[in-house]
Amino acid sequence: MKKITPQDAQYEALAGKRFNKRFTGHPEYICMPESTQELVDVVQDAVNSNKRLVVRSGGHCLEGFVADPAVQVLVDMSLMNSVSYDLEKSAFMVEAGATVGEMYQHLFQGWGVLLPAGEHPGIGVGGHILGGAFGFLCREFGLAADHLYGIEMLGIDGTGKVYRVVATREESDPNRELCWGHTGGGGGNFGIVTRYWLRSPEAIGSHPEFALPKAPRTITTFRVSWDWSGFDEISFSRLVRNFGNWAQQNCGPDSIYNQLFSLIFLNHRNLGKLEMKGLCTVHGNAAVLIEAHLSAIADFPDLPYSLQLEESSWLDFALNPFPELFQPGLGQVKAKVKDALFREPLTDEQIATAYHYLTSPQNIGGGLGMATYGGKVNSVVSDATASAQRDCILDVACNVGWLDPKDEAVNLDWVRSFYQDLFKNSGGVPVPNEQTDGSLINHPDTDHADLEWNKSGIPWHTLYYKGNYPRLQQLKTKWDPLNIFHHALSIQKAED
Repeated sequence: MKKITPQDAQYEALAGKRFNKRFTGHPEYICMPESTQELVDVVQDAVNSNKRLVVRSGGHCLEGFVADPAVQVLVDMSLMNSVSYDLEKSAFMVEAGATVGEMYQHLFQGWGVLLPAGEHPGIGVGGHILGGAFGFLCREFGLAADHLYGIEMLGIDGTGKVYRVVATREESDPNRELCWGHTGGGGGNFGIVTRYWLRSPEAIGSHPEFALPKAPRTITTFRVSWDWSGFDEISFSRLVRNFGNWAQQNCGPDSIYNQLFSLIFLNHRNLGKLEMKGLCTVHGNAAVLIEAHLSAIADFPDLPYSLQLEESSWLDFALNPFPELFQPGLGQVKAKVKDALFREPLTDEQIATAYHYLTSPQNIGGGLGMATYGGKVNSVVSDATASAQRDCILDVACNVGWLDPKDEAVNLDWVRSFYQDLFKNSGGVPVPNEQTDGSLINHPDTDHADLEWNKSGIPWHTLYYKGNYPRLQQLKTKWDPLNIFHHALSIQKAED
């Protein structure tokens, strides 16, 4: 297999394949294996040469774990992208280089099923599922990691030898704990996942049509927007409070609204609009649930809204969800996203903080995003998977993006200060307490490990993994004793 170097025509395109252009890496070479054996050879060669190695699936990491100047060898998994049904395991096999869009297409067209995974079709399966993976259908079907049956992984032993291991969730599997670690343990920690096997825990029988959730017959999307100029602090506070209260009242595993998911975009005022988008999978009666949802949130007699509804097939939606969110040109954006999980709605003090930052005089291209959470996600106990946050109502993110490098300082200062002030009563981060419950590792934020921004006294790994961290450390110690796989937020060995 060829090593793609800076002298090759493909190099710049492959090296630059990353969502967040804030980070740049220049590996000595890039490899694109097409089989597990080719990958074994690539990894063994890098280890023998003592070269820093990372692996990439879709390139959507929000931090610079892969696009790191210290990286010497980049393994791009995108040619290992097959999807099939494994009769022996009665589970779907998805190679780590597949995108969620490729996976959605194969699962739906072949068997009429789905995996409740991420929001953008270009996300790579490889780094997504093992971080937990939440998306548009999480309230109805849970996290993607909740449906993980097994993995194939390449590990490196204490002598530097590369080996292949298969681990499943079967009680009799001696490697069962390794499978557990990939249900939310995050990427770049234990080894290189080459393939996943997917089967819902409640699945019965060996027919593929019953191994994963049935895809909905239709998806009904809704869109609402308001002019920012119509809002003052009182009406803004009411909107945010209504959204949080609805999420709290409808976060349980048995909520009648679990087939509905919504996002509210509290954009900076200079962007001109406040927006709300969402979807419902109820066939034939979605408008009723959507109208009831909106009437509970957008209850403003003096600020009427126009509702845009659109019905499509599941696959059409999955391959092009809310296209206005992923417009041309976004591929050049430099970004910072700071995630938080909430157990209770934002307080009045936090809403006032949000209003202050969203109406600041700077020309900021960012805002506060809030997504409904819970539902089926909250039906799982916190240690059944490595994804520990299992009683939350909202996923909230302070985010900002910019194009011109000279705008970086002002944007980073704005989003970091915004986030720190939101959680000023808990040291600048969403510590696990009655109201908040840390962050999602699929939305990594290296500021959590920086004492300048995390003054809580709570370590970064507690924010992501809570009480599951010691188990993950034991896995790290066993499966990556040489710490070959590491980054700014990687799991530390138990003895460290």
